[in-house]
Amino acid sequence: MNLNKVIIIGNVTSEITLKATATNQPVSNFSVATNRVWTDKSGAKQEAAEFHRVVAWGRQAEIASQFLSKGGLVMIEGRLQTRSWKGTDGQNHYTTEIICENLQLGPRSAGGGAKSGSYTPRAGAGASTPKPSQPSAHDAIDTMGDLEEEALPEVSLDETEIKAEDLPF
Repeated sequence: MNLNKVIIIGNVTSEITLKATATNQPVSNFSVATNRVWTDKSGAKQEAAEFHRVVAWGRQAEIASQFLSKGGLVMIEGRLQTRSWKGTDGQNHYTTEIICENLQLGPRSAGGGAKSGSYTPRAGAGASTPKPSQPSAHDAIDTMGDLEEEALPEVSLDETEIKAEDLPF
């Protein structure tokens, strides 16, 4: 069995641009920095940063270009892919990228929501469009702590018979 899976959580290091291929498929390229902190043998705190190139396609690319900005926190789930090409100098060049399969936005900065305007998915994308009167995904994250816990019905284990209609799920 083989597995090619990457999950990183880090900060976007540059502004994201949205481009389109010759077949009009959206694509965005950006990089994400992750940090590693450890204590060395002498007890001194050490820190190192790693930079990851990310390629997002289709709707993921549109969402990334609309909602991510430099410094923003993001979780990327995807797979590693290495590309090669021959440079103008005749040398072979290689790069390894994370092909984004899932993108999760971090918390909003104090400045607000999307970089510019609201995101409108393409027809048939299967998602609702955030409207000013509707809360966005970021608003849902902000208000999750304010929700009251819903009371669940109790199931007594003292009864000799448990019926399916007594189960709370």
